[in-house]
Amino acid sequence: MKILNLKPLKSLKTLMTASVLSVTLAMPLNTVQASEQEVNVYSARKEQLIKPLLDAFTKESGIKVNLITSKADALLKRLEAEGMNSPADLLITTDVGRLYRAKQVGVVQPAMTEDLKNQVPVNLQDLENYWLGLTTRARVIVYANDRVNPSELSTYEDLTDSKWKKRICIRSSNNIYNQSLVSSMIAHKGEQATADWTTGLVKNFARKPKGGDRDQIKAVAAGQCDLAVVNTYYLGQMLNSNDESQKAAAQSVSVFWPNQADRGTHINVSGVAITKAAKNKDNALKLVAFLLSEESQRWYAEANNEYPVIDGVKISDTLKNWGSFKSDELNLSELGKNNIQAVRIMDRAGWR
Repeated sequence: MKILNLKPLKSLKTLMTASVLSVTLAMPLNTVQASEQEVNVYSARKEQLIKPLLDAFTKESGIKVNLITSKADALLKRLEAEGMNSPADLLITTDVGRLYRAKQVGVVQPAMTEDLKNQVPVNLQDLENYWLGLTTRARVIVYANDRVNPSELSTYEDLTDSKWKKRICIRSSNNIYNQSLVSSMIAHKGEQATADWTTGLVKNFARKPKGGDRDQIKAVAAGQCDLAVVNTYYLGQMLNSNDESQKAAAQSVSVFWPNQADRGTHINVSGVAITKAAKNKDNALKLVAFLLSEESQRWYAEANNEYPVIDGVKISDTLKNWGSFKSDELNLSELGKNNIQAVRIMDRAGWR
């Protein structure tokens, strides 16, 4: 099999400037005519984490890819505002919560083929063919190497134990990753048990939630807390960063895989869906197939330290060093269904 040389680009030109992306969506929008050699992508992934793959796809297929990148929620609002006039053929976004929302508001369509679906584990895809997972990431516990013995750790549920009082850092309840984690608890434990867990977790916060996952890791390194709940790829990015302070912070913590004796560690996806307005649907499906190829899956594992959805794909040394783990096999669609209840539970618990 031919191996593609997909090195992250140092300087990437965006299709539209930030000022264009922020233009009022109520303004008239131009429609885009379908082209046999074109596909239009809205991506919540940063350009450096998607454009090398898109360039390789164009080189292989001859199909031009027009790329617009922005924040995930902004892209959903844009698709809603554009309606059937949207030029977008493909939506690439992070977290199943957003994929579920895209389905609920009617901006994507059930277009995934059987060939594509057969490549992806059933729990990482929409059962009605609206979206597929492209990569997985785990939401794990990281702990201070010098202050926590991993034998003290076991499950997400155990984080409510009084021994962790004022020792846990985590992002705010507005964060979709945390909402999906709580949604998974609802699916497994029910609403009342999840409410009790969330209340107990909040009592053990070392500080008011603030910042992103990298900030939680930095807080552990600085001694502000002893544990943090984060997505694995953020830690991987820090470990491989050219910023020595980020690398040092990441090296001061270790990964713990929760719930290995029962349901497994909570996972989520970056995923893809065909837009309802797609005018280049066939080309969009060809691009999905390319993103699920072994070459693309391996590039994601090496460039962003995410786990492939395809079995047998080589992973980065960083991922290997963390070891293997049992992942939760809950169908991720359940996370979207439980999102509203999860947010309510978090609010009642005082998780800000």
